[in-house]
Formats: sequence, C-alpha cells, structure tokens
Amino acid sequence: MARKVTIFTGQWADLPFETVCEKMAAIGYDGLEIATWGDHLDIEKAAKSKAYCGERKATLKKNGLGCWAIGTHLTGQLVCDVYDARHDQFAPASVRGKPKEMRAWAVKTMKLAAKAAKNMGAGVVTGFTGSPIWPYLYSFPPTSPQMVAEGYKTFAKAWKPILDVFADCGVKFALEVHPTEIAFDTASAQRALEAVDGHPAFGFNFDPSHLGYQGVDYVKFIRTFKDRIFHVHMKDAWWGHGDGTVGVFGGHVDFGDARRYWDFRSLGHGDVKFEDIIVALNDIGYQGPLSVEWEDGRMDRFHGAKESCEFVRKVDFAPSTLAFDGAFEQ
Repeated sequence: MARKVTIFTGQWADLPFETVCEKMAAIGYDGLEIATWGDHLDIEKAAKSKAYCGERKATLKKNGLGCWAIGTHLTGQLVCDVYDARHDQFAPASVRGKPKEMRAWAVKTMKLAAKAAKNMGAGVVTGFTGSPIWPYLYSFPPTSPQMVAEGYKTFAKAWKPILDVFADCGVKFALEVHPTEIAFDTASAQRALEAVDGHPAFGFNFDPSHLGYQGVDYVKFIRTFKDRIFHVHMKDAWWGHGDGTVGVFGGHVDFGDARRYWDFRSLGHGDVKFEDIIVALNDIGYQGPLSVEWEDGRMDRFHGAKESCEFVRKVDFAPSTLAFDGAFEQ
C-alpha cells in the first residue's frame, strides 16, 4: 500500500484551520502536517487540553483527514539561535527583544510540543533547532575548530532536556535539515546526531529541496540515516538557473527573482529526482507520510497544492513483496 499523502499547513496559516481542512480534503489529501502558528494548533492549549485536541481531531475527521505530524519550525528556531530582531516575529510580545527570556520560552514550549503531539495522536514533531554557529558558516574571520565544537555542545545542552521529554511522550523530533540550522547537510547532520549522543528521540525530516542546490547527494542522505528518517517532505527546487549574477548564497534577492541560481518549485517543476527518493525510502522501509511542503512564488498555491497531490500519488509506489524472478522457479 502506498504511503499517506499529507500537506504541511505552514504556508496556509493565513487561512482558518477549518478552511484548510475543507480545501485540502477536496483536493484529495489524506491528512495534514499541522503548523503550530496561525490558528491551526496552539501548542500550549494542545499540551494541556485534550478537549481542545478533540475539537481539532473532530474537524480533521469530519473532512476525512488524519494527522501524523505537527510542525514547530518557528518555536524551535528560537531555542539556540543567535538572537537578532528578526526572531521577535516568532515569539510572544512579552519576550520580544529579550533573548534570554525568549530562549527560555522556546525551550518550555518545545517541551510542551511533545505533549501536544501526543494528545493529537501524532507521533512526530517536525521543526528547526536554530544554530549558535550558523554565523560561522564562511570561515572569515577565521573560525577555529574549537568554536564549532562549542557550538555543537551548546546545541546539545539546549536540546537534550527537550528530547528527554519527547522520549517520555513516545514522540520523535524530526529536524528539517536546512541552511540556518545546526544540521544543513549530511556532514553537519551526522555531527548533530553525535552531539546528542544518538538520542532516540532525535532524527530528521528529510527534505531534498534544501540539499540538492547545495550539491548534497540527497539520496545518499536517506541511506546514511536510514534509522533516523522520521518524516519526509516532498518539495522540489531547481538550480543552475539565473543569469550568472546571483550565486548559491542568494545575492540578497527575493525568491522568484529571475536572476537566482536556485529557487523552490512546485513538485515536478524542479530538478529533484523523486523516483530515486521513493526507491531509497522503500529500501529503508519508511512507511510514514509523504508530506507536501508547497513553495513556489511563480504559481497559484491552490493550483500547486492540487498538482502536487497528484504528483506524489503518481510517483509513489509500494515496495515489492516478492522476488521479481520468483515465478521462474519450478
């Protein structure tokens, strides 16, 4: 049986939760990966009130939808990022402009996210971690190995207590490997996993769109972390485009700018080889949902959501249950 096809609601958080449910059900999705902003899911309420979660689950059920993961990207980013004014938009007014208080709020809220997911019946929380060493990406002024090592220690110190709560709740945290995070390619993902001593609650939300344009072998990523792929985003990107004036770092131009070397695209319009991904996911035995994260500044989002759902159903296939040449045996 092919996997469930879901859609991440983060890019739809301007719409009421019930509206998103109705529209995505009509398109043909099996469920939602629910974002914890807009009015889609309040982490604190979901952690403390089973009645609140019951209302959310009833709305899903009414529309024939399920939920296997919730997304905490905005809150997670605040746990160990280097603070600047941009972070204020992700935090409540009471802690804006106060890095220490903001970080404490984020840590507390991420612990609650594990309980919220449990109450929603979702076994995975996807999200970001932030990174105390992302500003050191390009090594000038010179970055010493000790500075990077200290960054991973800071990450582990902040996240291990959070992951312990996840483990207690029977919920997994799936870091979306992504530039600006503690893990943004295969090597840094390996180091992040080692930093938390292989914590059983820590793994990855596989998203090829953030790896391909960097030159990272995204299929090899699946095979490298075969036991740590807790969730999968289906998201496309193209690279090697533009007019040669903007490079991989983006040139401080907006998405959708024709000069960009790379950009996100609706599924099937980019350079990601999804058949190779499905084969690898089958090989490692991944049976979780395939969640569309739709981002394409060149396309109407409802058109994109519909064609993306159709694309995933077309490209996905179940692994074989028998040897293809077994019929030749006498």
